[in-house]
Amino acid sequence: MADPQAGRTMVQVLHDTLRAEMLRDPAVVVMGQDVGIKGGVFKVTDGLHAEFGPMRVLDTPISEIVIAGAAIGAAMMGLRPVAEFQFADYMHAAYDQIVNQAATMRWRSVGAWSVPVVFRAPSGGGVHGGVYHSQSIEALYGHIPGLRVVVPATPRDAGGLLRAAIRDDDPVVFFEHKALYRRHREIVADDAEVVPLGVARLDREGGDVSVITYGMGVHLAREAADRCAADGIATEILDLRTLSPFDREAVARTVARTGKVLLVHEANRTMGPAAEIAAFIAEELFTDLDGPILRIGAADCHLPYNGPEETAILPDAARVEEALRRLAAH
Repeated sequence: MADPQAGRTMVQVLHDTLRAEMLRDPAVVVMGQDVGIKGGVFKVTDGLHAEFGPMRVLDTPISEIVIAGAAIGAAMMGLRPVAEFQFADYMHAAYDQIVNQAATMRWRSVGAWSVPVVFRAPSGGGVHGGVYHSQSIEALYGHIPGLRVVVPATPRDAGGLLRAAIRDDDPVVFFEHKALYRRHREIVADDAEVVPLGVARLDREGGDVSVITYGMGVHLAREAADRCAADGIATEILDLRTLSPFDREAVARTVARTGKVLLVHEANRTMGPAAEIAAFIAEELFTDLDGPILRIGAADCHLPYNGPEETAILPDAARVEEALRRLAAH
């Protein structure tokens, strides 16, 4: 058990949150490939099988469509499943179940049925995993009515958002950047905190330029903002936390405060989440703008195993810093 006063990693907080929710509500069950005896490939579910048994921590076949379909059926029968996919890339096989079944059930049943299920998956690159282990696919699910899409950036938010997702009566797709699992520690003062879905968090105040981002982008923005601060550029960082629905009011506030906006994400740039947010800003907040809306995303190609090539494709703090300086000088 980690020392709470020393801070906990995202993996530890996710584990502790799952355990606490299973203790609180016997309807919460965990399922997925190797989540039981093995404890998950990233050890988020480590020890839960021994504590709660095989009826609440289910090792499934190596079939993503089975993981999703079983979780949806269980949710419709009164349970609150947390279904883990080993990597977000593997979720494509379950896309039909998630999009055509889970997302549409409340609509198709005119509110008679709900699907309180959480689909968890490690996503993102930077770990030299290549294709099948590095994709950021949040935009695919943000387009679908009936799904909530969540991407935490910090250990504290990971716990609070997962707690809210488990208690939500609608399906939630919950992406965790694998490179953040053990990268940072944070003291989580309230292990019962529920972070509301759809509410952004102001990570840093500033009056010159706004960075609107989420997940790994928050940490790139922090690093770039520190460098820019040495030259008197005050950067505001808005962590969306939930992509669908995203917090339009919080976006409006930061745009009004600075008038200059940079959108950052690790998903491919073309048709990524930043495109939708940029469209909202252009359509609804145009008079608050004092410069062009800039976007940074991954290059429109698949990530390789090769480290230098992967680095060239992904966003980094240097690119964010360059864009911030360009906007500040505008």
